[in-house]
Amino acid sequence: MPVTSTQKDVKALTLTYVAEFDAGIERVWQVWEDARQLERWWGPPTWPATFEQHEFVVGGWSHYYMTGPEGEKARGWWRITALDAPHRLEFDDGFSDENGNPTDADRPTRAVVTLEADGGRTRMKLVSRFVDAEQLEQMVNMGMEEGLREAVGQIDGLLAETSR
Repeated sequence: MPVTSTQKDVKALTLTYVAEFDAGIERVWQVWEDARQLERWWGPPTWPATFEQHEFVVGGWSHYYMTGPEGEKARGWWRITALDAPHRLEFDDGFSDENGNPTDADRPTRAVVTLEADGGRTRMKLVSRFVDAEQLEQMVNMGMEEGLREAVGQIDGLLAETSR
């Protein structure tokens, strides 16, 4: 599994994941940039994601849903706030209704993804910052901590499959 560390910091209101991949930085960037690749790993294996919209530009919106084992759908959104390809991506992240409208736009989780080249390998750091401790605990109780670890764990397989 590519996740080398996870850290929950209640004082800083963050969940941080660090992962390393046997692929170049440009290739790892593609798993964020391309919606079809993103949906191959964004949800944990039992909750795969489908991206209905993915505007990978500053100010762009992404709308997706994850489908659970019983067919239930959990919908979400991103608003891209910063891009510095292939090194940094920032986005606001939240829940949406069945029409894709954000239900928590005033309380988004803020995500910062950084990619760092290390020879032919890439180190990825994903930091999710929460509005308050209540929001952090709510997301942990919903399974975000383990779910994101499982989701990121799927990237290695995607990289191996598409780098042949």
